[in-house]
Amino acid sequence: MKISIPKENRVGETRVAASPEVVKKFTAMGFEVTVESGAGQNSGFTDEIFKEAGAKIASDTKSTLSNADIIFKIQRLMTSNDEIDEISMCKKDAMVLAHMSALVSKKDSEEYAKASLTTFAMDLMPRITRAQSMDVLSSQSNLSGYQAVIKGASSFNSAFPMMMTAAGTVAPAKVFIMGVGVAGLQAIATAKRMGAIVTAYDVRAATKEQVESLGGKFLIVDEEAMKEAETSGGYAKEMTEEYKKKEQEVIKKHIKDQDIVITTALIPGRPAPKLVTAEMVNSMRTGSVVVDLAAEMGGNCELTKRNEIFDADGVKIVGFDNLPGELPKDASTLFAKNLLNFLSPHVNNETKKLELDWEDETVKNTLVTKGGSIVSEIVKGVS
Repeated sequence: MKISIPKENRVGETRVAASPEVVKKFTAMGFEVTVESGAGQNSGFTDEIFKEAGAKIASDTKSTLSNADIIFKIQRLMTSNDEIDEISMCKKDAMVLAHMSALVSKKDSEEYAKASLTTFAMDLMPRITRAQSMDVLSSQSNLSGYQAVIKGASSFNSAFPMMMTAAGTVAPAKVFIMGVGVAGLQAIATAKRMGAIVTAYDVRAATKEQVESLGGKFLIVDEEAMKEAETSGGYAKEMTEEYKKKEQEVIKKHIKDQDIVITTALIPGRPAPKLVTAEMVNSMRTGSVVVDLAAEMGGNCELTKRNEIFDADGVKIVGFDNLPGELPKDASTLFAKNLLNFLSPHVNNETKKLELDWEDETVKNTLVTKGGSIVSEIVKGVS
């Protein structure tokens, strides 16, 4: 079977859905791998490196996609409504693995179905132990959490650690992390390593122990209500209006003394919850920074401007939506490994063929379109 990895054509995307290591492993399994020329340039993977790993190099996107049985992408295929129509370059029944954003791009999924493409949304991977090595959200969020702290530090007008010098003492930065998922935990760990005083908040009470294990202090709003705030899939639930009001009061009091605030709160398929109001931003000291990792979904901060650093009367609000793309080598390597871990259990070692188990939980949960229809119940239910 032929696996193809095209260049990412969406503006600002620097990653590639393959690494030399993963290409080598797939070719060893019996797959023919084709990579578009220049696809890995931003990630430090040259055409020559991919060739040495066993890949063929195609001259452009069309020649990369046209004969592919399986297509690896970072972001979902572009349609006729985009600058480049990648769907038209694919053959019927080709299999596509990507971060599909299927819960917010149902129209694109309908286009994939019309083109009879079999698509897998790797961002819908179930939160089960066996699937952790396949979870693109986790692998990329780790990098987002790290990069959020780096962004915050570079925009901040002071140092992170406490410094005692002959000329006086520099106080440590106070960093507040809102949302203790994968990104939040990595942000806590990174900020602590850099010497900051770290506090964190999440509606899920179960995260308190995780925060404290990394040296952070957990901010509590309503301990009893927080015990019921987690879905069976491990995500945060939408909270009651009464809880939200109390939450705002506690955060408002805490946030005015913080130097850097990093927000990471997301609800799958929904606009990001507004956690930081304009009033809260106005209460922060001049020179403080807000880094909003939910910018793509509208932002956790009322004043966030997507893909901008907005100065709100001396408080900088950083709203870039692809922080993993700023670390393209590591991000690409991890994403490619996620795809390898997803497909390799379904490869018959004797026949060297892909034999998907359609009832496997990781396959069933991520499958969006097949046989000319949208088959994912969760995507069907999106209005």
